[in-house]
Amino acid sequence: MSSQATLQFKNHLYYSLVVAGGLVALVGLYAVHLMEHHGHIITGMNNQIVWGIPHVFAIFLIVAASGVLNIASIGSVFGKAIYKARAPLAGLLSIAMLAGGLTVLMLDLGRPDRIIVAATNYNITSVFAWNIVLYSGMFALVLVYLWTMMERRMSPWSKPAGLAVFVWRFVLTTGTGLIFAFLTARQAYGSALLPPMFIVLSFAWGLAVFHLAQVAIYAWHGKELDAAILQRKTNLLGVFVIGALYMVATYHFTNLYFAQQTDFEHFILRDGGIYPNLFWWGYVVLGNLLPLLLIYLPGQCGTRRIVAASLAVILGGFALLYVFIIGGQAWPLSIFPGYEVSSSFGDGQIANYRPSLYEFMLGFGGLAIAFVIAIAGIRVLDFMPQDKPYISD
Repeated sequence: MSSQATLQFKNHLYYSLVVAGGLVALVGLYAVHLMEHHGHIITGMNNQIVWGIPHVFAIFLIVAASGVLNIASIGSVFGKAIYKARAPLAGLLSIAMLAGGLTVLMLDLGRPDRIIVAATNYNITSVFAWNIVLYSGMFALVLVYLWTMMERRMSPWSKPAGLAVFVWRFVLTTGTGLIFAFLTARQAYGSALLPPMFIVLSFAWGLAVFHLAQVAIYAWHGKELDAAILQRKTNLLGVFVIGALYMVATYHFTNLYFAQQTDFEHFILRDGGIYPNLFWWGYVVLGNLLPLLLIYLPGQCGTRRIVAASLAVILGGFALLYVFIIGGQAWPLSIFPGYEVSSSFGDGQIANYRPSLYEFMLGFGGLAIAFVIAIAGIRVLDFMPQDKPYISD
């Protein structure tokens, strides 16, 4: 195929991807319209489970948006050249995923117009209000950070901007963890381990997303990533996966130690039907053991292996969030410890939840928004990593 024909094919493919992403986003907006018109009764959510599948998508995108900036931080703050070359792409992916996640989060409120009230009537005692500042601040800082990296005149400010983003993303992910840690109306969540757990999870999920984006952009330009660089970044993913698994295990072991949480842990890890199945097979096996096997299996770790490992980490992340968010709400709050509670409202009963098609439409709509922003940004500006000859340090 001639170079002209190849260029024409890529142009057609690019616009096809944009159209496909736009259509999926429109499908998500149509689901929002139906939920706005008919109410959340058409979803699987109810009075006990008010955060459904859309929140699983939203929290994953927001946490991964923070974690993907780890690539930029290693480069700008710690001066590692191979990561610094990838910092602009990491910044773009962060903005794209944050936009997609926050869109889902806002549109899943049932009354999206009420976001104006939250933004103009600030409640300093609410962790949700804190996150409005954290999310908007992240957008602003990452945009400034990209400006310092891509504008030659601003390059002296790149390291201070990178340091500010480095600190802010830790605070943002901590704030996301605190949403659950401070939620006293759900017995499953109240733990000081949640903020650090979310930070470590963000490292693994963000790097997995970055790997997929990097492989795609290199394939688009007909280039291959240096084997030494690929191996180094693959090993880093393995370290993050091990760290994330350790934090999740610590969280559950800590809960098992306290008598008031034992029944909940048995429900999540053994007796809860879909929840233990998703936890053990979806998160532990698919999201951790399989990626670690692919990463540390003897032999050269090629592109296909890292793509498979990254996809497994991402799918495992969704499985964990489903168990954590949905399962945590399904378990009844122990209002009077030591006593059985029952009422016509459903107190003391395990809540049932079956996600509807509309919830998946909204969730995938958020993914599509992040996808369109990412590929449009890559098309308009040069986010292709420019590597110098790699020397191990």
